[in-house]
Amino acid sequence: MDNKKVRQFKEAVYRYVFAVSALASLAFLVGIILTLFTQSLPILTERPFFDLLFGRHWYPTHTEAEFGMLPLIVGSAAVTIGAMFVCVPIGVGTALYIHELASERQRALLKPTIEILAGIPSIVYGFFGMVVVAPLLQDILHIPTGLCAFTAALILGIMATPTVASLSEDALSFVPTSFREASLALGANRWQTLTKVVVPAAGSGISTAIILGMGRAVGETMTVLMVAGGAAVIPRNLFDPVRPMTSTIAAEMGEAVMGSLHYSALFAVGLILFLITLGINIVAELISRKYRLKLGLGR
Repeated sequence: MDNKKVRQFKEAVYRYVFAVSALASLAFLVGIILTLFTQSLPILTERPFFDLLFGRHWYPTHTEAEFGMLPLIVGSAAVTIGAMFVCVPIGVGTALYIHELASERQRALLKPTIEILAGIPSIVYGFFGMVVVAPLLQDILHIPTGLCAFTAALILGIMATPTVASLSEDALSFVPTSFREASLALGANRWQTLTKVVVPAAGSGISTAIILGMGRAVGETMTVLMVAGGAAVIPRNLFDPVRPMTSTIAAEMGEAVMGSLHYSALFAVGLILFLITLGINIVAELISRKYRLKLGLGR
């Protein structure tokens, strides 16, 4: 009887701790949203929202300051889309090879390597890109500067690859073995089984991995601050310097006067970035839920 009471007490304590943790996470989220919104109000009431969102010039320190965020949004979109072209084929291909084709010895080597890539601090990637990759690309491609959207997209793609690879490998592991056995029994070879059966069955999970990799790329700060070039202009191509939203906040927040329109505009940039990343995570959750329900794993 005493053991039963002790067990019930422990369960009550665990339930209370987990409930408090969940509510604390919700409270932090609400606090972030309220802070971003309240600090953005001065610029949102001073300037029309669509002028801010689609304005083509970001000159916050001029006599007549301009806070057009379109160059920042386009810069973020350029490096993120470019990063997807790097991390999606490499990440998904790595996951397919590790889970379907690699031997136990190769798997034991590749899995830790991917985890090490995921654990490297972003500033190390940025420093490597600035010191090694940017000058190398400048010499090879004969461009005015190696600090451009292309370099940022390349480094961000490498950074997002472990996320895509790990989550894609998890999705592949949920595909029932009976699917592969049935395909092989019907006469399909290994490649046909992989492309026609396994990948479509894990498609929703792989899609979720790609979307979360996109979220990893769009929210990165230090790397793009160091290698993107820092020019708040709409790029003509990927070899032009850009300034994404994250690097704009990091570069200018320390110099903005607290309470000024510039200060408020940076919070507005943060608010838009938050809404973008929130949308990405919602889409990823919807796809993941659809995938779980499809396999009968519940909600």
